[in-house]
Amino acid sequence: MSMQNFDVRDFRRALSQFPTGVTVITTNDEQGRPVGVTASSFNSVSVEPPLILWSIDKGAHSLGVFENSEHFAVNVLSRNQVDVSNRFASRGEDKFKDVIYSKGVGGSPLLNDYSAQFECKTWAVYDGGDHLILVGEVLDYRYNDSNLPLVFARGSYSVSSQHPSTVKYDVKDESGEFISDYLLYMLRESYNRFSSDLYPKLQAEGGVNPEEWRILAMLCDHGPMPIDDLAPLVMQPAVALIQTAEWMQDRGLVELADGSLSLLPEGTSLANKLLCLAKQHEAEVLIALSEEQSSQLKNGLRAIMESRP
Repeated sequence: MSMQNFDVRDFRRALSQFPTGVTVITTNDEQGRPVGVTASSFNSVSVEPPLILWSIDKGAHSLGVFENSEHFAVNVLSRNQVDVSNRFASRGEDKFKDVIYSKGVGGSPLLNDYSAQFECKTWAVYDGGDHLILVGEVLDYRYNDSNLPLVFARGSYSVSSQHPSTVKYDVKDESGEFISDYLLYMLRESYNRFSSDLYPKLQAEGGVNPEEWRILAMLCDHGPMPIDDLAPLVMQPAVALIQTAEWMQDRGLVELADGSLSLLPEGTSLANKLLCLAKQHEAEVLIALSEEQSSQLKNGLRAIMESRP
C-alpha cells in the first residue's frame, strides 16, 4: 500500500480490530475546574520507574489544559460505566455535572467508581502526528477486582470474558454438579455456541460484521433513527457509530444525514436476507425444543431481563 492511496477510514477500521480498555483522563484547568476526556489510547511504558502513557487529539478542546498540567489521573472504567464513557467523549456540556468524584494528587478528579485508577505526575509530552503523547509517572494507584473492565473493540463496547476454548465444561456433567445447573454458565455457554456459528454465516452471506449486523437489524425493525438514540441500542458510542455508518454508506447500505441513520433499498434488501438467515439459524438451535418450550424459554429470558434493567 502506498501513501498516495492511503484510506484513513479503512486504517481506523484496521486499528479497531485491536481491543482496548476505556479510560477517563482527568485533571484541572488553571482556574481549578475539573477537566476530563474519554481515551482508549492508554498503555503501560515502564515498571521502574512506573510510567504509563496516553494520547490526546490535537483538535481536542482540552488539549492545552492537559499539555500544561503537572498532574493527571487515569480512571479505568468498569463494565457498568458506558454512560460515563459517552459523557466524557462528548463536547459542549458540563461533563462533571452529577458525577461523584474526589480529589487526588495535584487535585485531579478521581471517579467514585472504577476498575483501576492511576494518579500521575506528567513526566514528558511528545509530538505524535495529529496527537500529543503524554507520559505520566505513577505516584499512586488502586484497583477493584470486583469490577469487570469495560472493553472497546471494532467500534463497540464489550466486556472481557474467558475464551470458550479454555473452559473445560461438559454440558453432560452429572445433574448434581453446580456448573451444569447454574444459569449464568448455561447462558454464557449457549451464547458462545450460538454466536460462534451465526456471525461467520452473516459475514459469508452478507459481508457484515456483528456491529454492522446490529445496525441493520435495528433499522429494519424501527426505521430511521437519530444517531444518539441508536448508539446505546447497538452498543456503540455515537462517534464510533458514525464511523461505522460511513463505512456502510460507502457500500450503499445506509444513508447518514442530519444526525440520523436510515436504510437505503440495498440495505433493506440485505437486512431482510440476513434476518431470514438468523431466523433459520435460530430454528436450528431450537430444534431440540417443542414450540411451547421455545416460547417459555424466550418469555423466561424476557422476564429476567426486565427484572434487572
